[in-house]
This record gives sequence, structure tokens and C-alpha cells, in this order.
Amino acid sequence: MTKIPQNHPRYKSLIARNKLVEASNDGLLAQSAMIAHGRGEAFDYLLGEKTSESANLAIKEVAYRLKKSKKPIISVNGNTVVLAGEGLIRIAAVLKCPIEINLYYGTKDRVVKLLELLKAQQLKVSRELPPIGWTGNWPESVISVKILGQEEDGRIIGLEGPRSICSADGIQDADTILVPLEDGDRCEALVALGKVVLVIDLNPLSRTSRKASVTIVDEVGRAVGVLLDEIVNEKYIRNKWNNELILKDALEIISKSMEIF
Repeated sequence: MTKIPQNHPRYKSLIARNKLVEASNDGLLAQSAMIAHGRGEAFDYLLGEKTSESANLAIKEVAYRLKKSKKPIISVNGNTVVLAGEGLIRIAAVLKCPIEINLYYGTKDRVVKLLELLKAQQLKVSRELPPIGWTGNWPESVISVKILGQEEDGRIIGLEGPRSICSADGIQDADTILVPLEDGDRCEALVALGKVVLVIDLNPLSRTSRKASVTIVDEVGRAVGVLLDEIVNEKYIRNKWNNELILKDALEIISKSMEIF
């Protein structure tokens, strides 16, 4: 990887790009992965590359719903594992919930490689100090996180073809699903099944953002870090949730960012 000085104004963005390029070269990602990332990066520019107040509010709501859930699960694709896998493992360890690899362009080879990467991330996280405010046996909690995705013994009713395949003990059985970088068809089908779908999506206009139960309009790595802290140290006074207001606020931020032109 090309060495990037940490004072470079695009440091985090360039690091993320390099991670995806390397992962793609190693066969972990679909060919469209960089296209999807570039689209999200464009929205992040317009959102000011920071977590907005409305995104923070959505993160608090997501934390509340995950902790309230009886059977939560975190669903990941290739980009998510590469960009935020370690952070999601920390969240899964705190929640004591599984992680499921579920791919739009899935192959057995890619699933195996992503499983291996998640296992390596899991080992690394188990050797860290626990999140501030969390108590318990951290190494044990991290290593006990189940990573699903190879079973292919479940189905998402309402979807056709390979995209409907999931784990019976994972997405099929879950009542609440945290899905960074989702696709609209699956989000809509899961909501129709009565599941709570919590998404992280930089595009407030996407069908995923509009159909989800709660939408965090933010960059996945940034949002996951804030979400972990909120789950561990929740101080949230909950009111009636209106996801449409969150999306409208994101659009207003984007609109105002265009006024400089």
C-alpha cells in the first residue's frame, strides 16, 4: 500500500480506498464494490464528512432498539467487513449477538475469504482492552461471537433467487437486523416480514434509507464507532421515532453544502 501521510486532508478516505483495492485484489469483493464505495464517498463529501446531529440521534435510536431486541443480528457484506469489521465485532460482543455474511453477489469462495478475515479481526479485537464503560470478560465475549454465512439453510420470504438465501439461525430467525450498506430489495422484504431493519446508508434518497425502520445517514466506520459507545454508555431519552425527519435533515445538509457554488 502506498504510504499516505497522516496530515493529508484525505487521509481517512484514501486509507479506506486502499483497503478496498487490496481486498478486491485478494478476491474478497465483487467487481462493483468500488463503484458502491465511490457513490457513498460522494454523499459523504456533501454531508461534510462528519456525523450530523440527526445521524447521532439515529445512532441513539439504533442502540436502543438493538439492546431492546430479543434476537438481534448484524448482517455484513464485503465492503462492510473491510471498512468496519472490527467495530462490528465489538458491537456483537457487547450485544452477545451473531454476525452473518450475506452477499448480493455471493460466491462460496468470497464467503470463505470474508469469514477468514472476520475470524482474524475477531482474534485481534479479543486482544484489545474492552470498550470504556463495559465490564466483563472481554476476550471470552469477543471469541464467543458466532459468525454465520456458510449455512445457506434459511430463506427470506419475498425475495427471489440467490439473494433470498440466509442462515436459518441468523437473519431468518432474527427480530432486529443491523445492516450497514444494505440493498433496497432485501431491506423492503425484511421489513415486510415484520423485522426491525436498522441501516447505515450515506444516501438518504436510496430505497434502503426510505424503507428502513431507522436510518443512520453516515459513513459506516465513523457511525459504528459512535454506535458502540452509545450501546455501552446509553443515556437516551426516547421519543416517538420519525425516520422521515432524519432523511429530510440529511437532504437539507446536502442542499446547504451546495450553496457555496
